[in-house]
Formats: sequence, C-alpha cells, structure tokens
Amino acid sequence: MGFFGLRGREIQMAQIWAVILPCYLLFGYNNSIAGGFLSLPSWVETFPALDTVHTKGATKDHNSTLQGTVVAMYTLGCLFGCLSCIWLGDKLGRKRTIIFGALINTIGAALQSSSYSLPQLIVGRLVSGYGFGHITATAPNWQAECSGAAHRGAAVMLEGLFISFGLAIGGWTNLGMSFHHGSVTFRFPMALSGVLSIIIMLTTPLLPESPRWLTKKGRVDRAREVLADLTDTDANSVEVGEAIREIETSLALAGEAKLKDIFTNGPLRLLHRMCLACAAQCFQQMSGINALAFYQAKIFEDYLGQTPRAAKIIAASVFTWQTICSPIGVLTVDRFGRRKLMMVSSLGMGVCMAVVAGGSSQPGNTASVGVAAAFIFLFSLFFPTGFLGLTFLYAAEISPLSHRVPITAMSTATAWLFNFVVAEITPIGLATLKYRYYIIYAAINICLTFPSVYFFFPETSGRHLEEVDGIFLDSRNIFETVSIARQSQVVGHRRSIENGREEKEEVAQIEKGMPVPQDR
Repeated sequence: MGFFGLRGREIQMAQIWAVILPCYLLFGYNNSIAGGFLSLPSWVETFPALDTVHTKGATKDHNSTLQGTVVAMYTLGCLFGCLSCIWLGDKLGRKRTIIFGALINTIGAALQSSSYSLPQLIVGRLVSGYGFGHITATAPNWQAECSGAAHRGAAVMLEGLFISFGLAIGGWTNLGMSFHHGSVTFRFPMALSGVLSIIIMLTTPLLPESPRWLTKKGRVDRAREVLADLTDTDANSVEVGEAIREIETSLALAGEAKLKDIFTNGPLRLLHRMCLACAAQCFQQMSGINALAFYQAKIFEDYLGQTPRAAKIIAASVFTWQTICSPIGVLTVDRFGRRKLMMVSSLGMGVCMAVVAGGSSQPGNTASVGVAAAFIFLFSLFFPTGFLGLTFLYAAEISPLSHRVPITAMSTATAWLFNFVVAEITPIGLATLKYRYYIIYAAINICLTFPSVYFFFPETSGRHLEEVDGIFLDSRNIFETVSIARQSQVVGHRRSIENGREEKEEVAQIEKGMPVPQDR
C-alpha cells in the first residue's frame, strides 16, 4: 500500500525525520532551557522565591533547594507519564500514545509560558513532563519495532544525536533571549516547547503503526501490509511470512501479558530483563550528565568564575560540541556493538569527572579552571557515544514483545526518577560539597557502571528482536547471558561463513556444468 508512495528504507527515514527528530529535539530542549532562566532578572522578579542571585546564607540555601525542586518537577511528571504507559501503551498503540503525550506536553508548555505564580509554574512543569513521559517510553519501541536488525542500532541511536541538538538549541535560545528584557526572556523559550509538540501531533498519524503491536492485537493482515511496506516486499512474500511467524511464536511463548509477570523471572527471565533495562537507564542518569545539562550555565558562572553571558555561551557551546560528537555512536553502534561502547564511555566519563573535580577545586587558578572546562567538553564526547540514545535502544531490544511496553516503561521511568534525584540534589551538592560533588559521579562511572556492563549486559547487536529472546531463554542465572550471547554470535558467524562457502561451491559447480547435490 505504501505511505505517500514511500516504501522500505524511505518509510523508516520518514519516521526518523518527521517524528523521531522533533520528539528528541523536545527531549533535549526541555532538559536544557530551565537552567538558563535561573539568573535572569525577569525570572527573579516574577518568581522571587527562586532568587539565588540577590540572597545569601540560609535564605539562599532555602531558595536553592526550592529552585532544584521546581526544575525537577518536570522530571517527576515524566516519571508518572512513563508509568502510565504500562496501562495505556498497549491499549492505545505506539502512534496514539505518542500523539497523546505530545498533546499533554503542549498544554504544559502553555501553562508554563503564561505563569505569573510559582504554583502555576510547578503545575505546568508537572503536566509537561507527564505528557513527555509517554513519548520517551513509547518512541524507542515504535522505532525499534519498525527497523530491521542490521540498521536498528544506528536508527535508534539517532535519538541521542537529536537530544544533543535539542540541548544545543535550548542553550543558544537562552543566550539569545538574554539580550532582551522582560518576561519574554523565559516565556518565549517555554512556549517553543509547545511548537515542537504540535509538529509531533501533525506528523505521527501519517506513518505506519508497529507491525509487532498490530500482530499482538490480532490484526495480522494489517501487520503483513505494514511489514511489506517496511521491507519493500510483497505482503505474501516468504520474508514477511517468516517475520509474522517469529512474532507469533514469541507471543505464544510468553502467553497473556500481565504486569505482575515482570516482577518474577519465569522461563522468559522477565525480572532479569527489567533489571538490566532499568540499570542501563540508571547508569545513564548517574553518569553526571544532568548535573551538567540542567545547571551548566550556573556551574560555569558560580563555580568556574565566568560572567553570566560567558557562562551561557560556554554552556551552549558544550551542547553544540555534544551534537557534533553524537554521530560517533550512530556510526559505530552496529559495528562494535552495544557493550563496547558503554564500557569505553563509562571509563571515559569517569576520568573526565575526576579531572573536573580536580580542576574546579581551584576556581582562582585560570589554568585549573581551563582544564576543568576542557574536560567538561571531553565528557560530552564520551556520553553520547555510549549512553545518550543507547540505553533506550537496549531496553527495547532485551524486552520480549509480550512485555515490551511495561519493561521499557519501567526502565524509562527509572531514567526520569534518577533524573529527578540529580536535578533535586545538584544545587545542594554543589553548594555544600563544591568540587567534591563531581567525585561521586567519577566513582559511579568507573566502579559501578563499567563492571556491571562487563559482567551482566549481553550483546544484542545484529540480532532480530525475537533472537534476543533466545539468549535469556537459554540462561539460568544473571551471569550466563553474556557468555551465551558471545557463543551464539560465534556460532552465527561460523554458520554464515559455511553458508557462504557452500554458495561459492554451488556456483562453481554450476559454472562447470556439474550436478548440484539436492540435500542441502
């Protein structure tokens, strides 16, 4: 049937540029703009309870705590939005859940941009977050379920590139608005979030629903049509038939999905998978990225001695640099695999945070501050390479179709929970621990994230989503999945070599006019 005449990779590219791009621009944008408002004169005048510019002592400490809470309300809303997807996600389908989330985010953006009181601002951030939580819990599933195994990693990793771009847009928007006066300096950036949501609502209905969700709901004929469009084949082709059978087999093995299932292992090892998915998102947030993303301008201004405008320029430059570095992960995730990227990134981020701690311990030393700033930039190379979009991809890949929505919803909720924790404690941590605060993140990256990925995270690269199920079905405990994945990869590689050798022999025999054995 086609979508506007598009088929195969053309549909997948349309999905990426028309829906995934605005979704994840919105992700980064929403995360970066609030931190740039905190020192604006109009912001302080409108919300004096959040003033940390003209206050000192206990009053400043109290306002810092409240400031962190208000900023973190958005992430708390995202947490609740993700959790509600456990019930809504499979009922509405992937597309309608995304549209619903975009609608709620638009309402939240309107509430925030029209705020004249702190309660309205808080409600607006909660509502906006609740809407966006639906998008983050659903978009990676939709994209992964519409992508082929060979290019799935690169396709979903583009989300990380778009998040970085959104962070950069937010940073430069804050800088641009700092040249203006009045409440437009924070109202316009907040309203812009709603514009991105409207784009999502307009483009999502134009693209196909997930064939896996359609099959799960018994709409097999429609799933065949969508798979035929996505693979640019006929609906009655062998390829489409095999794909449908794999999906149906996966669903039959799982039986009827129930929420309580993910809290027990059983033959599908659902609890094991959920813990891995949640751990990946926890490691992403506890890398220290959101201590930088939310408060980057504040860090450069208050703790590295920069002027307010210079701090905003440097913060926006960091996000721009992160955007430039993001294609590294996109181009390497299917070549080197998920595990290697996560391990290299965790070590790199840990070293960077340790150096930032050392450099910022002497704010009066220009060279020391320069080193700290340089390693914040270097951190922004490692983070998108192994953790920005990859954790969303990994959670979708290790979840069986029958329970993909609740597991990915729980994992994304975990991301927002720790996002909330970091946003809440960072102002207090910086005020009390100062440079020592960064040491915490250095230790988490090196001593927790790296060994956890090495020992417990199986490789999923190059496998169909239904093939990943086999890794967990064959494992008896949390330690076996890595070795089983490695062994199956070796067997698959040998089989492909043998098949290639057989094909060459067959071609040679045909060319010589010799009969070809029929038992192959």
